This record gives sequence, structure tokens and C-alpha cells, in this order.
Amino acid sequence: MNANETLITKFYTAFANADAKTMSECYHPKVHFIDPAFGLIKENQVSDMWKMLILKSKGNIKIEFSDIKADEFTGSARWIATYNFSKTNRQVINKISAEFTFQDGLIVKHIDNFDVYKWSKQAFGPMGYLLGWTGFFQKKIQQQALLSLKKFQQTK
Repeated sequence: MNANETLITKFYTAFANADAKTMSECYHPKVHFIDPAFGLIKENQVSDMWKMLILKSKGNIKIEFSDIKADEFTGSARWIATYNFSKTNRQVINKISAEFTFQDGLIVKHIDNFDVYKWSKQAFGPMGYLLGWTGFFQKKIQQQALLSLKKFQQTK
């Protein structure tokens, strides 16, 4: 395993152990994170997002990861998060494909990709089934996620 594969493993092992501090240590200070739920967030927002998600899960999140590959500049992994969505208490099994870019031995760009419609159906049930595929609903999800992050950061 090379240094960047070790870094990705460290990141997901920390996530599986609800260790947001160690996860944050894997990120470059200028990190950019992109995913369908939050869109683009940067720097401290990224670490705060993971802290918030771990706290909201109340220890009831299961993280599994595999297919870690990396070279000097880029990397990838697959991971699965199993948890109850905090707003509806419905179980979600989210299968995610992650891409990484490295700088100075740390993750400087992290992109998570997942099927928002599949996620919406699990998280919101019938409403997600009916509306989860629409741009309107997906934009609402992103607005709510960013609002939650903003509120979390204000209470820190």
C-alpha cells in the first residue's frame, strides 16, 4: 500500500470509528469537497460536515470501505454508509464512489458520487419515490444540508 492509499484507509477507518478529528487531519487546509447532498463546500466546512454527520448519527452509523486505489496525485475508493436519516428516522444504505486529489501528502479534493434518487427513496419514502428524481427536490435537499451545516457551525 502506498502513502496515499494509507491516507484513504486512515480516513475511512477514522470515519468507521466516529473519529472526526482524525478524519480532519487527512485533509489539506484548502480542501474542496463535492457531493450531491452538500454540493461544493470548502476548508473548515468539510471537517465540520463530518463532525455534524457523526454527531447526528448518535453512534448508529456503519461505514464499510473497499477498492482503495491511489497514485502520487489521485485516488479512489468505494464506501457504504448505513444509518438512519435524522429527519425521518428511515434507514439508508448509501453506496458511494469517492475520488481524491492529493497535495502535500493530504487530501485537497474529495468528490463523493451517489445516486440521489436511490438515496431520496430510502430517506424520504413515498415522497422521495415521487419527487426524488426532480431537480427541484434535489436542490431542496442541498439547501437543507447546507442550512444544517451552517447551524451546526454557529453552535460550535
